[in-house]
Amino acid sequence: MENAASQVLLGSGLTVLSQPLMYVKVLVQVGYEPLPPTLGRNIFGRQVYQLPGLFSYAKHIIKVDGRAGLFKGLTPRLCSSAIGTVVHSKVLQRYQEAEKAEPGARRKESSLEQVLKETSQEMVARSAATLITHPFHVITLRCMVQFIGRETKYSGTLSAFATIYREEGILGFFAGLIPRLLGDILSLWLCNMLAYLINTYALENGVSAMTEMKSYSQAVTGFFASMLTYPFVLVSNLMAVNNCGLAGGLLPYAPTYSSWLDCWSQLQREVSAGAGMLQTPGTLRGARWEPHGVWRGHPGPFVAPPWSFSLSRAT
Repeated sequence: MENAASQVLLGSGLTVLSQPLMYVKVLVQVGYEPLPPTLGRNIFGRQVYQLPGLFSYAKHIIKVDGRAGLFKGLTPRLCSSAIGTVVHSKVLQRYQEAEKAEPGARRKESSLEQVLKETSQEMVARSAATLITHPFHVITLRCMVQFIGRETKYSGTLSAFATIYREEGILGFFAGLIPRLLGDILSLWLCNMLAYLINTYALENGVSAMTEMKSYSQAVTGFFASMLTYPFVLVSNLMAVNNCGLAGGLLPYAPTYSSWLDCWSQLQREVSAGAGMLQTPGTLRGARWEPHGVWRGHPGPFVAPPWSFSLSRAT
């Protein structure tokens, strides 16, 4: 119980600290570009048009809504974090209790079997937490996207629940759930299996330096897996706000998608169109497929990621 409480407190603190970054990322993902690009230079000294970065976005939000504006959607996000942590912890605890209750069923497992078992249990725990907390996730995103059209439709967590139920029914609370679940599951399995393969076959045992490297392999593979599964995150977030009565979920920011597969295919076509016209997929709205949604379209000789000091693309 104490462990779960400490996890909730730690998770809540990290949620508060990361809220401004999450806010900016969501606005970028829906295609909101309130600030023009500026002409600068990349690390190679070439002139590039640089889209506004994190601090520029944050300053714009503060200018419009004050410092408190950076924390819109924080309350439902804190609820999601706390409830998700408790559910995740309880599910794993039930697995542990079931194993202790059947000592005769225990046998020596290989390292691969252990990884598969632990990953399966983690998948169930994460999926349960995601399923239960997704309504709070939807409300969080919609509270943030209200900034675009200056709406106040989702002004409180409880009133937001009532609004969604009245207008969209129960299914409205689970908009974008399927791609989010798929992304989480794929990311988890990719991360754990890549870490297992690296630790087992790429790094030799018995060397202190290799032992230290193994401790970092999980973080590295986790980052790699999150990059590969980012499209699921993007599609999930877009579906959560699509056609919900907010300006950020309608044209010109997004058409009305019939399903998450329709959203996926339309974004994929945007990427293909960008590659065909300019040989730079990162210069159109479809470039939100890129990790963290940082390459976005604007006419100009070059486009650079907004909060990155590297990688610009010439037309």
